[in-house]
Amino acid sequence: MPVKLVLCVTALLAFTQTTLGQATLGKGNLEKPYMDKPYLQDYAVKYPLLEADVDLRQVRSDRNGVVQVLSSTGLMRPANKGLAADNFFKPLGDMNILALHTYQQQFVYLTDKAVFSNAWAGKFYVEHKMPGASQVAMGRDFSFLLAGVERLGYFEDGRVVWHKKLRNFTPLQVAYNEADDQFLVLGKDKIYTFDPRKNRLSTVYQGVGLTAMIRYGKQVVVGTDNGFLSLDAKTFKQREPLNRQLPWPEITALTEAQGKLWFGTNSGVFTRKEGGGFAYYASKRWLLDDHVVDLQPGPEGSVLVLGKTGLSQINYREMTLADKAAYFGKIQRQRHIRYGLSSALKLQRPGDLSSGVLTDTDNDGLWTSMYLAAELLRYAVTQSDEALGNAYEAFEAMEQLDLINPIAGFPSRTYERTGYTSTSTELDSDGELTWRPTDDGSWQWKSTTSSDESCGHFFVYALFAEIVPDPAWKERAVAQILRQMDHIIDNDWYLVSWNGKPTRWGRWNPEYVNSFPTSVGDRRLNATLILAFLQTAYHFSGDSRYRDRAAELIEQHGYLDNVLRPASAIGFVEGEPLSDVWNHSDDEMYFLTAPALYKYAFDKSMQKAYANTINSHWQVERNEKSALWNFLYAMSGGSEIDLDASIWWLQEFPLDLIDWSVSNSHRKDLTFLAPNFRKQTTVQILPPDERPLHKHNNAAYRIDGNGGGSREMSPYLYLLPYWMGRYVGAIGPVQH
Repeated sequence: MPVKLVLCVTALLAFTQTTLGQATLGKGNLEKPYMDKPYLQDYAVKYPLLEADVDLRQVRSDRNGVVQVLSSTGLMRPANKGLAADNFFKPLGDMNILALHTYQQQFVYLTDKAVFSNAWAGKFYVEHKMPGASQVAMGRDFSFLLAGVERLGYFEDGRVVWHKKLRNFTPLQVAYNEADDQFLVLGKDKIYTFDPRKNRLSTVYQGVGLTAMIRYGKQVVVGTDNGFLSLDAKTFKQREPLNRQLPWPEITALTEAQGKLWFGTNSGVFTRKEGGGFAYYASKRWLLDDHVVDLQPGPEGSVLVLGKTGLSQINYREMTLADKAAYFGKIQRQRHIRYGLSSALKLQRPGDLSSGVLTDTDNDGLWTSMYLAAELLRYAVTQSDEALGNAYEAFEAMEQLDLINPIAGFPSRTYERTGYTSTSTELDSDGELTWRPTDDGSWQWKSTTSSDESCGHFFVYALFAEIVPDPAWKERAVAQILRQMDHIIDNDWYLVSWNGKPTRWGRWNPEYVNSFPTSVGDRRLNATLILAFLQTAYHFSGDSRYRDRAAELIEQHGYLDNVLRPASAIGFVEGEPLSDVWNHSDDEMYFLTAPALYKYAFDKSMQKAYANTINSHWQVERNEKSALWNFLYAMSGGSEIDLDASIWWLQEFPLDLIDWSVSNSHRKDLTFLAPNFRKQTTVQILPPDERPLHKHNNAAYRIDGNGGGSREMSPYLYLLPYWMGRYVGAIGPVQH
């Protein structure tokens, strides 16, 4: 052991509370906070197709913000419950509408008889007499080009002035290029231009598998069934090679919206980001289905994505991080509070929030501690009475986890009224029922408490005692710290349940902790937890018992060596089941415990050593860009916290908290890594709104997930990092 650390250990025996007695779980040394200002938050609104055997074909919106969808049964429009028949104009219901178009931001319709509009006093109506007509593009002064199977026709002043037959030609798309006053005609292997001034049709490009096109700036972008290419808008020479490094290369539609080029595919929608790469919208978080039939700009800067099963509208609205926190705060209160605990919302019908049922989980104490911490930090920053009231309510629920069972200082995992538990016959590793009845039989409590639950309790009780203004409430929090600490000490460093046996994971005994090789994470983690717990108990009580027991673990069992071992030493160990992969629940436990480990250190030298080992863990985890890890690191003395990455995480966190199935392993724009100990799947981490939604204790590099829309996750996932960022001074108030 280094000389400095030997002195640290020796100093424990003579230590008095005044050494670091004023330490608090407070603010880090951060400069230049992020000044909260509005950004564009994306979210989706979905309108499912309510009828069977209907093909959806096109979508358009007009200058009034009206959206129409052309289907095989006629026109439809989005309504409250989904796509409904559009009966606003009765005559349209009796017409065989073949294509939907907009001109001067007004709807134009192609039927088997005419091209017309209900705008301009209904005066624009031209009979075309072209059999098989399927596509129309409006040009200058109400002229238009009509396309059908093996036919093209150009109309001016209500009459055809040019027509041509093209053998083996089926039009996929016609468009008008206003800049050059010419029409573009797309087939599956050719692109034509039509010059209305000279009535001349020219073949300008030949290829294979062409699917869509758009004039975009000085180029014509062409989608194919295997990527896209760019042509010069004047010469139609290829500007760039075929680009296949895309989220998905089978392009079905192209459009321009928000000044950006958007790509529809049969596996979602994407657009380029300003800093490089793509923003990818797929899965039911964003779309009713991933097969894009049509793609168009929509009202108020939105993007309309027509699929096979309905219309999805990707919307953008200005929002600050504080706005987002307020939004999630309401959801937390309205849908995720069960007896004061932060609860899961199980959906009886996938994706249907109205079918939600509050249900218990294995870690209700831990999840509630994180919600309680968010409200405590909100109160510390804003002095909100509402936040303080929410904190008191959550505290009582967590306190009840201990008081509801007959074992002093043993926090239950959760509790529920008798007869309503989610898994009443579940057995623990010893074959015992995990749910136990209270003495009066009215309630049941879950008995297999693990170390991650203890982490949540010690973390938030210390924070509670530091922040709340009422001394009586502070005393209750300190009482919980001491009850739980005494339970662990009195039971030889174990959590011991109703049957007198240690729980599977509540183990800090030296025989257990030091049984692992030094490179197994549990050895370092469990030593860290128990020393932080003891420091916390000593900090709030001044009882030398806790200091002396810490000294015993350090001097006789090498716990300080375990704690100070850098996180980079953790790795795979042959034959050790706890060392097959990096455990991200361990990260959650470590970072929740790090503030107490650092702030309540027994002396300055020890605190400095702790800072180094905490930094080593943060360095390992920083590429995940977790706002929570960054801000917990700030609470643990860290000053370089990757603030930009934290703001990125908070802005990219989705508004939709339903656990949808998400897949990214098919993407062609990602660089994949071989299977590895860290569970890192790709070189660059995906933004939170593109990957499966997960709690903080899951792998951030997990790119696929099969949630199936079965639950709505609790908003504390956002609330805790946001309010912690405010508390440590990394995020400023809203800038008006």
